[in-house]
Amino acid sequence: MTPPQRRRRDPVPEPPSQSSKEGEGKNPERLYIITGPDGERAPLDLVTLIVACAEPPSSATPEQSAVLRMCRAPLSVAEVSAYLGLPFSVVTVLLTEMLAAELVQARAPIVRQHLPDRSLLEAVMHGLQRL
Repeated sequence: MTPPQRRRRDPVPEPPSQSSKEGEGKNPERLYIITGPDGERAPLDLVTLIVACAEPPSSATPEQSAVLRMCRAPLSVAEVSAYLGLPFSVVTVLLTEMLAAELVQARAPIVRQHLPDRSLLEAVMHGLQRL
């Protein structure tokens, strides 16, 4: 014998069931709609800096316009991917198209020297001693 179940006075509607498929409900478009046919990709890595060269044209997709607005100051490909909420591979294809159209430039990351220049440190030291 099962115990009686309580019923609420005002029934609360059940929340929509959570789908177990990844990406379903987050982005209604499939990623291949954003990227188009898969062609050659530019040799971009996560730390390559992207800088916008032009204003968004009227024919630009929403993703391209967002990249051009974000990249007025240099941003790495990893940051662009994170801000757009798109996978790295999709962003790489998107940036390859934009590089071909000369809307953005790709720059190598700025690498700092491991050790400071000794002559510069000595010059600073001598200058401080003269004060």
